[in-house]
Amino acid sequence: MQVLIAELQTRWQAMFTALVAGDDVSPAQRLRTEGLMEAAVLMSVATPAALTDAMDRCYQSAYGCSIADHFGADWQDFFPFPQIPAMAKRAPVYPSTKD
Repeated sequence: MQVLIAELQTRWQAMFTALVAGDDVSPAQRLRTEGLMEAAVLMSVATPAALTDAMDRCYQSAYGCSIADHFGADWQDFFPFPQIPAMAKRAPVYPSTKD
């Protein structure tokens, strides 16, 4: 089952690297990866805590800081397992008229 864990790490790394580069990550990509995380737990391949720690290491590799550094210590209240905090930076919005 190490293949599943390796695939998760590859997907997390790809998502976070893309986001750091300013690219977007499709909801389908994120949702499929979350499904694999849930499957890993259901099949007793890993615990939610172990997967969250592994995901955080991939996040730190891409961003240079932890998920908690970006979203606060209580980030899992907003993104409960198996949700992945993978969102693109907000696009700048400029008014097109004076009013």
